[in-house]
Parts: sequence; C-alpha cells; structure tokens
Amino acid sequence: MSLRFRSRRAVVRFIVRFSHRLALSSQARGDHERAERLLRRAVELADGTLGDIEFAAVLNDLGVLYKTLGRFDEAERVYHRALELVAASRGEDSVEAATLYHNLGGLEHARGRHALGEPPARRALAIRERLLGTDHPDVAADAAALAAILDGQGKRDEAERLIRRALVVFTRTYGPEHYEVAVNLNNLAALRQAVGDVVEAERLYQQSLALKEKLLGPTHLDVAVTANNLAVLYKTQQRYGEAERCYRRALTIFERSLGLGHPKTIACRENHVTAVRASGPGVVSELLREERRV
Repeated sequence: MSLRFRSRRAVVRFIVRFSHRLALSSQARGDHERAERLLRRAVELADGTLGDIEFAAVLNDLGVLYKTLGRFDEAERVYHRALELVAASRGEDSVEAATLYHNLGGLEHARGRHALGEPPARRALAIRERLLGTDHPDVAADAAALAAILDGQGKRDEAERLIRRALVVFTRTYGPEHYEVAVNLNNLAALRQAVGDVVEAERLYQQSLALKEKLLGPTHLDVAVTANNLAVLYKTQQRYGEAERCYRRALTIFERSLGLGHPKTIACRENHVTAVRASGPGVVSELLREERRV
C-alpha cells in the first residue's frame, strides 16, 4: 500500500469520524435533517474505510435517528446490517451486539409490537448482565427498555421491578439530576397511571418534566414526551384545561422537531382537539384570542 493511499484513507476516516460527531451533536439539538445528512454521508464514506465495529456504530446511530423520525423500516434495515458486522467481528453475544438487540427491541416497542420486542430486549439484558454485572448503568438501561416492552403487554409487576431497579442504579451512578433518571421517572409514572395510582403518577410526571426542562431546556423533544403523558393523565381525570395546555405545549414541540406527519404529532394533535372541545367555550375563545394576537 502506497504512502499516498494510506494518507487518503486516514483523511477519509477523519472525515467520517468528524461527520459522525457533528451528526450526534445536531441530533441532540433537535436538528434531525442535518443529522441525517451527516450520518448518511458518514455511512457512505465508512463502508470499506472503517473497521466493522466502528462502521456498525455509525449505522446504529443512523438507525436510532430513523426510529426517532418514525421511519421504522429504514431503522430495522440499518440495525440488522450493523448486527451482521458486529456478529462477524465480535460474535452475537458481545457488548456491541447487546446494544443492537436493545435497539431492535426498542424499535418493536415504538411500532407497538411489544411481543416481538421482548426477545431481543431480554437477550440484550442477559448479555450485558453476564459481561458487565447487574450494577452497570448499561445493564440498567437494558432493564428499563425491557420494562417498557413488558408494560406494553400488561406485564406490569415485572416491568415496575425493572424500572425501580434501573432508577436505583442510575441515581447511584449519576446522581439524582440526570437524564436517565428523568426518563425512568416518566416511565414509572406511566406504570403507576396504568394501575390507577393517579396521584403518584402525577407527582412522578411533574418530577420528570421539571428535571428534563432543567437538563435539556423547555423546548426539547423529550420534554414534549412527558408533557404529552401528563396531558393524557389530566384528560383521564377530566381536568381538560390542564390537559389542553400540556397537549398544546407538546404539540408545538412535536411539530417543530418531528414534522406534521409524524405519528406522535398526529396523535397529540387529535388529543389536543378533543381536550379543547371538552374544555368548553371559554378555552376555545381564549385560544382564538391567542391566534389573533399571533
């Protein structure tokens, strides 16, 4: 291999890695269009340039982005391509493979196909427990992901045990004001709501929402997720004014971050309309006055 060829490969690898980092930064800021452009470019350049594991990591992050955008079929294809690379290089029971099983389980959860998501989610948890031990934060993340899938199937006792276990690990590892703590407070709230404990559910949603606002800012996509969940809780209690305000806040963020046609945006918009109608003429009149002011 000539010096010139090695030098060119080194430049390409630098561009791939730099594009990958920029993409993750863009996605964290909610700029999904730029993140996709950078990740797709990184994938094109990485093929044949990076090693299998590093290339699989870029593919995985592209899959995560596609899942966020509701492009589930594209996400599945990318995840499976990454898993093939990892399996060939490290085996199907490696930490890297566990990450992809975790994400494949989460993808089925997002599709609402919870029973299909359970096997890969359980496999991810089993692999990382064996390799990392039960108190590792990555294992806690697997436990929390499996809990969400079990909740979707009505297996709430095991789901709650897993979420509480994850919260203990995250709080001990990162402290009480961390993103993973905020996410799992939201998930625990959803479980408590499902079993009818609306007082505890509201407290947990409010705690999660305040923490997400502090950590991520008031217009972050994850803030909208918890605001939407809190709106659903208020709606079930016929607290339509509070529900309408939370739906409106979530909808504004969903529309900006995900677009008008995303499933989350559509569901939130429909729920917001229902809450407005149930709130009575006073709320409708106020919304019309706000539209005129804008």
